[in-house]
Amino acid sequence: MESRCWRWRTDDASRFDGDKERSKQNYEDGMARSFRSCHAALRPDGRLVVVFANKQPDAWETLVAALIRAGFVVDGSWPIQTEMSNRTRSLGSAALASSVWIVRKKRPAARPGWDNIVLGEMRDNITRQLHDFWDAGIRGPDFVWAATGPALEALSKHPVVKKANDPDQLMTVSAFLREVRRMVVDFVVGRVLTRDDGQDAATGLDDVTTYYLLHRHDFGTDEAPIGGCILYALSCNLSDAALVNQHDLLAQAGKEKTADEPEAEDEADDTSEEADKTSGGAKVKLKPWHRRQGRNLGLEGPGGRPAPLIDQVHKLMHLWRAGDQVKVNDYLDSRGLPRNALFNQLLQALIELAAAGSEERSLLEALSNHAAARGDVQAPRQGRLQLGGTGK
Repeated sequence: MESRCWRWRTDDASRFDGDKERSKQNYEDGMARSFRSCHAALRPDGRLVVVFANKQPDAWETLVAALIRAGFVVDGSWPIQTEMSNRTRSLGSAALASSVWIVRKKRPAARPGWDNIVLGEMRDNITRQLHDFWDAGIRGPDFVWAATGPALEALSKHPVVKKANDPDQLMTVSAFLREVRRMVVDFVVGRVLTRDDGQDAATGLDDVTTYYLLHRHDFGTDEAPIGGCILYALSCNLSDAALVNQHDLLAQAGKEKTADEPEAEDEADDTSEEADKTSGGAKVKLKPWHRRQGRNLGLEGPGGRPAPLIDQVHKLMHLWRAGDQVKVNDYLDSRGLPRNALFNQLLQALIELAAAGSEERSLLEALSNHAAARGDVQAPRQGRLQLGGTGK
């Protein structure tokens, strides 16, 4: 058996005057040429094994596109923990602990596929795998990428995939991988909401709250590597810059905004420059609820856009701490929160994530009990209320 090994250097946009798209395309073209050479040298029943570990979504898109262009179809994949957690590079970095081993064979002659069918096959392929990976203890960014291999079996069966509602347009690898990542994060959030007891992925939860639960579950309130945060943000259709500036959910480690500083403007920022500045081992932190004090917290956005559910919870925590039952009840009732199953699940998940004996946990428990009681019986207004937390 003949064995060959290639190692690809990192994509470098400086060779193209900073043009990232040109650089990425050139890098993909080079990888495709390498894989075509492998394809030509491989026997009809041969297999090509690619070992890949990268935290950047762009890198995966490039790899997948190059392999498909070269005429390969995924035949199997496994995440294998190949890296020591105490190795020098992993300390203070977002490097992955696992590598994904992707087995490929030559793709037989095939017709173009349709996105609705391919996406359906993808979901069927990875549903069981997600349970297996979760039971094996795979967590964090590794869990997201572990699911990528099984998902690619459906995509790589076709040289191209057309959009069912627009046959003249093709589904890109980038769009496919976004669907995969979203399915994976919904699965993880479903486990967080049900404390590993449920079998279904979370549905109906807004993007910001989904991100909050992912981050809180994997990184807590400690410093977190920006690479993993960017991956989760992209999986939730967000950007790390928007989470810092628009949603006031993240803060750069050591540079957390104080309560006296003005609230950021409610507009999305470009992520590219921010990501460049914060890559390479930079750290961010999830802002604690008591530091999220913007005047628009928990209020509807432009055009009546509903506030993220996590913002509504944090708004209620401020109102409860202030001891104003009238405002608490008005806020709950005007949004139908006591009878909102996701709201009650979120409260319980946040209670489990909060430190035992903390003010955060006490407030959340008090709110949960109050909302549950209010969902059954409309209690009379009583003005001021007893604080559920320790009070400060």
